[in-house]
Amino acid sequence: MNTESMTPIEAQTLAENVTAAMWSRDRAAQALGMRIDSVCPGSAVLSMPVRSDMVNGHHICHGGLIFSLADTAFAYACNSYNRNTVASACTIDYLAPGKEGDTLTATAVERSAAGRTGVYDVTVQDGAGKIIALFRGKSYRISGDVIAGLAAQN
Repeated sequence: MNTESMTPIEAQTLAENVTAAMWSRDRAAQALGMRIDSVCPGSAVLSMPVRSDMVNGHHICHGGLIFSLADTAFAYACNSYNRNTVASACTIDYLAPGKEGDTLTATAVERSAAGRTGVYDVTVQDGAGKIIALFRGKSYRISGDVIAGLAAQN
């Protein structure tokens, strides 16, 4: 069954099952204290508390960790169709610092998906809703499925 012929409930169930399978193997996100807040076909929302071991010499959240949160939300969004998908390019603009004790939220949204490629925008916000960073990820679908036996091929 391809994803275009799925009902919205089937597509949502697939996205949730893929997320659970990926999360069970995602040691990096777990170690950083990330949480999956929601996932839908082509989108995902993840959050991460800024711990004391995540701040840099300026006592603000290390930019690499903000990037990791955005990149992880991007990964869950672009793999939500059960097609193995990886990043081919990513950029980030840091707009404000993340602060220790705050929780950052990354919202990933699919902007384009055609053939093997996709474009996703991720907005990272602090607990007050202030935009911390804007991330754009370009995806490339490789062979295989996240969960074998649940193929969603065209």
